[in-house]
Amino acid sequence: MNSAICTIHFNRLYKKGFWGILVSMNDSKENSVNESQNPEYVDETIRELCHLIKVADSEEFTYQFFVNLFTAPERKDFANRWLLVKEIDKGTTQREIAKKFNMSLCKITRGSKELRQPDSAFRKMLDMLNSTNQ
Repeated sequence: MNSAICTIHFNRLYKKGFWGILVSMNDSKENSVNESQNPEYVDETIRELCHLIKVADSEEFTYQFFVNLFTAPERKDFANRWLLVKEIDKGTTQREIAKKFNMSLCKITRGSKELRQPDSAFRKMLDMLNSTNQ
């Protein structure tokens, strides 16, 4: 049996001066939680991508993969999150970072808290960055 969800929308039709009713039928699968919203599926997918990035043998290939995977605004957000971690590590104040990168203090505070965690992945990445830049 194919179940469907009936949605009724009441719309005021201003030019005509009367109310209209729009009924739409949607397959229930479209309205249910799909796999991409399942936290386990998301985690598995992120781990898969991390593995692929780890085994990729070229920075240029990985860069092109990011360019293809993310939109320009997503890449900017991605880069800004890493830049804020580096700025926090340099001792830049949260307010200065917020101004410089047009970011919310909540996002910056989260980055700061993560950086202070024992065994912080941020700290380990910064250490790797510093060791490769020397």
